[in-house]
Amino acid sequence: MSDLIARGVEKGLRMTDQRKVVARVIAASKDHPDVEELFSRAAKVDAKISLATVYRTVKLFEESGLLEKLEFGDGRARYEDSLRDHHDHLIDVNSGKVIEFVDPEIEALQERIAARLGYRLIGHRLELLGVPVKKT
Repeated sequence: MSDLIARGVEKGLRMTDQRKVVARVIAASKDHPDVEELFSRAAKVDAKISLATVYRTVKLFEESGLLEKLEFGDGRARYEDSLRDHHDHLIDVNSGKVIEFVDPEIEALQERIAARLGYRLIGHRLELLGVPVKKT
């Protein structure tokens, strides 16, 4: 049983076969798919699954805290497992490509800023927007 399926069961969700398919597709994703991409991948596993079922399942998983909704300014909501290791995102605004990264200096700087302002940081989300630098 995948971790996402087990967490759904722990939260009291009824994990139907089609919800399990969506959970497995999400767990196997190394990118940040939107619902249409999840549907495309799920349909390869279960040809009977509908786009509406994938939409409802994603919404249920998001409301249950299993998925995190990401919006990178391109009009598409994308999703990833809410328990993935922390990382930040660099979004290529030309291609839509999303690059995940972790930078210890950025992490330390955010902690220092929060402390300087009188806070203890409990989480953050960093999204950088960029365009490729043309090499001359």
